[in-house]
Amino acid sequence: MNSFYTEDEIKELGFKSIGYNIFISRKASFYGMDKIEIGSHVRIDDFCFLSGTIKLGNYIHIAPGCILYGSKKGLINDEFSGLTPRCIIHADSDDYSGNSLTNPMTDIEFKHFTHAPVKLGRHVIVGSGTVILPGVEIGEGCAIGAMSLVKSSTEPWTINAGIPCEAIKKRSKHLLALEQKFLLKRQQVDDKL
Repeated sequence: MNSFYTEDEIKELGFKSIGYNIFISRKASFYGMDKIEIGSHVRIDDFCFLSGTIKLGNYIHIAPGCILYGSKKGLINDEFSGLTPRCIIHADSDDYSGNSLTNPMTDIEFKHFTHAPVKLGRHVIVGSGTVILPGVEIGEGCAIGAMSLVKSSTEPWTINAGIPCEAIKKRSKHLLALEQKFLLKRQQVDDKL
């Protein structure tokens, strides 16, 4: 048995939209698939959990054990972005102040949530064990170090790490030239098919 769904099985799962060349582990879990959009050349590995409004661009990898809570406001992963193992992204959060009940077993009238969109720009890479909170925008080309807590937005083309996460230094833009070479090669291969 293949550990990834077949193309026909993926089409039957009920996603809002899907591209092509998609690899989704049979061990991944999805809730609200009608709100999840998946681009082309996307791989979602074992033990990932995706829920709510989520849009994944092209050339995305979500490594094992990642959790994406898109909530109502949504989560966007732009092209060439990637999550390494055990990353957690929240587009919503319970109120921890004590002025609200928490957990899904209490009535909504007694709860207060924070809902704010999260966006990962093009060429973002997020290190293992990182937590990203509601309302954060990770700028294009950013790298986030392992075990970071990202509670505010980042500047494009920076390397960031820590608890709380902060910019450490600039990140090279050389990968933009690599992207162009890759896409040209990819187009040549596609033209032959």
